[in-house]
Amino acid sequence: QVQLVESGGGLVQAGGSLRLSCAASGRTFSVYAMGWFRQAPGKEREFVANINWSGANTDYADSVKGRFTISRDNAKNTVYLQMNSLKPEDTALYYCAAKRTVSTVIHPPDYWGQGTQVTVSS
Repeated sequence: QVQLVESGGGLVQAGGSLRLSCAASGRTFSVYAMGWFRQAPGKEREFVANINWSGANTDYADSVKGRFTISRDNAKNTVYLQMNSLKPEDTALYYCAAKRTVSTVIHPPDYWGQGTQVTVSS
């Protein structure tokens, strides 16, 4: 059993930056792949980024590649999403997710956070 709590969301103007954090508790996530997903109103939930257990491998959706960076600090049981050059289309509820695996595959996640809202104004 793992609990994930996101933070760092908020309102930002286009071109600005936000850093999301996801704190894990309950069990170590040293062998957990971690990822971020987002869902806008009326839209399907979509993959944003993921990172393997060691942090050596990452993957990004094409829509955020070059702008977002995922990282993790296993000593702090925390994963981050640094979001730069934000666009209005990045507006969504962002969810942290985790999967117990030594692989890079996050799908399907075993655990979900409750989400943090990111709103990018134009």
